[in-house]
Amino acid sequence: MTLIAIEEHWIMPELTAALRAAPPERRDESLAFNDLGDHQQRLQDLGAGRLATMDTQGIDVAVLALTPPGTQPLDPEQAIRLSRAANDLAAATVATHPSRFRALSTLPMSAPGAVVAELERAAGLGHVGTMVYGRSGELLLDDPAYDDFFAACARLGQPVFLHPQLPSAAVRDASYRGFGPLTDLGLATFGWGWHLDAATAALRLILRGTFDRHPDLQIVLGHWGEMLLFWLDRADSLSRVAGLPRSISDYVRSHFHITASGMLNPALLHHTLSVTGPDRLLFSTDYPFQHPSRDDITGFLTHFPSDAARHAFTSGNAASLFGIDR
Repeated sequence: MTLIAIEEHWIMPELTAALRAAPPERRDESLAFNDLGDHQQRLQDLGAGRLATMDTQGIDVAVLALTPPGTQPLDPEQAIRLSRAANDLAAATVATHPSRFRALSTLPMSAPGAVVAELERAAGLGHVGTMVYGRSGELLLDDPAYDDFFAACARLGQPVFLHPQLPSAAVRDASYRGFGPLTDLGLATFGWGWHLDAATAALRLILRGTFDRHPDLQIVLGHWGEMLLFWLDRADSLSRVAGLPRSISDYVRSHFHITASGMLNPALLHHTLSVTGPDRLLFSTDYPFQHPSRDDITGFLTHFPSDAARHAFTSGNAASLFGIDR
């Protein structure tokens, strides 16, 4: 059985330093999670240590992606320069271990006019998709400024992984404060806010008509769909109000792929299969923030309804979506 993990994070020290030096209004407090335990060491390791961990878990191919928030909080000039550097480093890593690694590109979303060129350049380097976030500064991902980006992703066959990020300061002030610094941050990130923020960004793309203009565009959502799959009965009512030609559920089934992000919970699997098909599910561990063992992974795979569905989840869907040919 081949196992492809599609959301395996890494960091570049130069980018980390730039993010930490950003003005307070642009600083992302979730960077603190990279400092927990041995995360820094694991995130920076793009060689023997990471490969050894993959071997221990039984993972054959890891699709590398920078940790949040990528380069999106940076000013345009910095974002362009560091996105290029990250993409070059990721491409070099893949070239060194071509049977074990692929990579998602990092894009300078704070410089909308430069995004398509870097996407094209990264695709030329061999990147199999890209990872972005729902907001860059005050600019939301569904803003018309990014429509050329989505057109280029559809044209190039580059899937877009829409990853969670820290909600804006205004949203945090309104909804995620009042309990103490650590609890506030946890509530705004892994405990709730990250996932609601990503689900909202996905819904906004649908409501903006993004998939009607770009019918070949494909999006990946982590964490079993960032809560969106659990609320489709209500979200479907938005289609009529927004004048969309299809239901929200239909857009999700046609344009979204769902990955586990290391949350190996059979109940979440069963619900996801009830909403969408096995051809839309992808394996990932969200390394190193989740670190399931080989036994954890093997045990979880017994919950699939058929060998075909299991194969699709472990490698078939990822190989098809990202064009991974080992």
